[in-house]
Amino acid sequence: MRQALTAALLLMSAPALAQELKPQAMAPSQKQPDLFLRQYAETRRFQSGRPTGVRITPDEQSVLFLRTSPTSNVQMLYAFDVANGQARELLTPEALLKGTEETLTPEEKARRERMRVSARGFTSYNLSEDGTRLLVPLSGRLYVVDRATGKSTEVKTGPGVIDPRLSPDGKQVAYVRGHDVYRVDLASNQEKAVTKGGTEQKTHGLAEFVAQEEMSRFSGYWWSPDAKSIAYTESDTADVEKLTIVDVMHPEKGGEVFPYPRPGKPNAKVRLGITPVTGGKTVWAQWDAQKYPYLATVKWDKGGPLTVLVQNRLQTEEQVLAVDPATGKTRVLLTEKDSAWVELNQDFPLWLEDGSGFLWYTERNGGPEVELRRANGELERSVVKPDAGFRNLARFVQSDKTLFFSGDPNPTESHLWRVKDGGAPVKVATGNTGPGLEMGMVSKNGGLFVLSTQGPKSMPRTLVMKGDGTKLGELPEVAQEPSFTPNFEVRQVGPKKFWTSLVKPRDFKPGTKLPVIVEVYAGPTTTVVHQSMAAHLLSQWMADKGFLVVKVDGRGTPLRTAEWNRVVKHDFATVTLDDQIEAVQALAKEVPEMDLKRVGITGWSFGGYMAALAALKRPDFFKAAVSGAPVVDWRDYDTHYTERYLGLPEESPQAYEVSSLLTYAKKDAPIGALLLLHGTADDNVYFFHTLKLSDALFRAGKPHQLLPLSGLTHMVPDPLVTERQYERVMAHFQQNLK
Repeated sequence: MRQALTAALLLMSAPALAQELKPQAMAPSQKQPDLFLRQYAETRRFQSGRPTGVRITPDEQSVLFLRTSPTSNVQMLYAFDVANGQARELLTPEALLKGTEETLTPEEKARRERMRVSARGFTSYNLSEDGTRLLVPLSGRLYVVDRATGKSTEVKTGPGVIDPRLSPDGKQVAYVRGHDVYRVDLASNQEKAVTKGGTEQKTHGLAEFVAQEEMSRFSGYWWSPDAKSIAYTESDTADVEKLTIVDVMHPEKGGEVFPYPRPGKPNAKVRLGITPVTGGKTVWAQWDAQKYPYLATVKWDKGGPLTVLVQNRLQTEEQVLAVDPATGKTRVLLTEKDSAWVELNQDFPLWLEDGSGFLWYTERNGGPEVELRRANGELERSVVKPDAGFRNLARFVQSDKTLFFSGDPNPTESHLWRVKDGGAPVKVATGNTGPGLEMGMVSKNGGLFVLSTQGPKSMPRTLVMKGDGTKLGELPEVAQEPSFTPNFEVRQVGPKKFWTSLVKPRDFKPGTKLPVIVEVYAGPTTTVVHQSMAAHLLSQWMADKGFLVVKVDGRGTPLRTAEWNRVVKHDFATVTLDDQIEAVQALAKEVPEMDLKRVGITGWSFGGYMAALAALKRPDFFKAAVSGAPVVDWRDYDTHYTERYLGLPEESPQAYEVSSLLTYAKKDAPIGALLLLHGTADDNVYFFHTLKLSDALFRAGKPHQLLPLSGLTHMVPDPLVTERQYERVMAHFQQNLK
């Protein structure tokens, strides 16, 4: 339940589609479709046809990217020529598959679910460090593309390839299949095993569930800089509780079993081995795994040692360790502690290529900060101060020690910033003067930028620019554009200065009272109030049904201060909900058209939890709620996320009790009109969460509605289901708030 993609889009329906999309045919008996909602669903929120997966070649002459057609999710590979500003198609899935159907193994499907990737075709690719070769995975097979000639060659692997990557010298490919790590020397095109003995319960080279879902560590092996060795994880799930998902529409298929660690129960046992790529004895890294059981980050950067970041189970302490590949012995470079929790950022540690030190991310001083540490871990200086609004590392240019990052002190905006060695952050001149969201990619030498930009009145665009801000061109898109621009405003309200957004109907009449819908997330990893047109399209559609639609980022959300974020320690249910109410009340003082006697709330995942909590705990304020895929009892969610905030169940039982929806469902008290939605195949927040809540409400005699989404996961990929889902959501609010 981590922040994924653009936080502002998290609550906006289906992230992507699971098969190539075609417009839905309408049966004669069906009602006329809502044209916006259908277009919104079929274009993946108007994101289909826009560039993604951008890479800048080392010579700064080309920009590679993936793109679909306007109503498809099958991605193809393109190249933009920096010199002439033209783009051309490099490779299509059809050219490689030659009429056969794309297939995915269960392991690859699960990995993509963790990465929130549900596009098809080319979903990723590797570019060699010299820029001459591309590695393209498709349908469990691998292809190497020579960029000079365009010739593609299939790599001779066994079936079911996962997580393929080129070696640093571009001469080899490594990947995982059959629970072990393999490699192919491209000169001979012959497959060789790097590890042996992997099994379903003891995998080699694959990241375990919580590493992928909560740590954003999606890989389980790493090349050495000289391409002679590989470090890999051994993940033993023998003691991890197994949960089963059955397709209730097709019980004849049986169930899929997943190792899923719940709070207070055993995690996977993970260790790190180092072995020559030619095979041989594995050297196991040595650290106090009893005290630090989580292997959170592994880095093997040029110029630095093999480096790991390990955490204690409660994530209140972590250590950065340098590993000797020859002996497995480790030495401590840095110990980080926080009484609430330490935050992970997978970009760090980042070693300087001269080996003199590394960059480090911390919130020790009250906010997100980047430090320069010496090679022995001692603090050299702060590079990006806690008040600068650092969010994502865009590039550290080794040659002149310039750091580029995306972020802003204002949490509703994001821009590209440059920090020259020892200086203060300077906003990169991009030509955009108003509020908006900008995410930058910078070439290795800092001479070329690719900037993804969007604003309150503009959909995402991808610009190619020189290092001085001169625009060279724009990556072409073929996306359909929305038929309207949302009528929204962003403002801070109340003594606590909550950031809010308010969407009014396009035919809004001042002085006319309207019911209110709160779109909520409110969890500790994601914000929802952003200066983004794309983030408010569905909100505008909802508002045009005769509502005022509000988003609030209260305490407990990120991008403010560490103290602001950490107030949810040991309690998800109090401050989070109180702040939603306080912010709505404060906004209503400035917008008298908000009818606080008719307030509804809707959300998904943590937002679904919040919506259900609002209906159960504060029906006096929230008269109606739609809860999608809620965590009902936090004892049933995963270890790494839940224990970070609530602690261990046996040590902090009250934290779990006060945060559980079942606590409020069982009370002898009325509830708001509640509609529950949940995918029956959800392997993140399992469907039984919603069943537990529905059962408790039923036994307590509390009416509610339950809509199971058959066969769907934590994402809602089917455009027809998306369309029907939001029709049902709005029908619920129109029935209970009008």
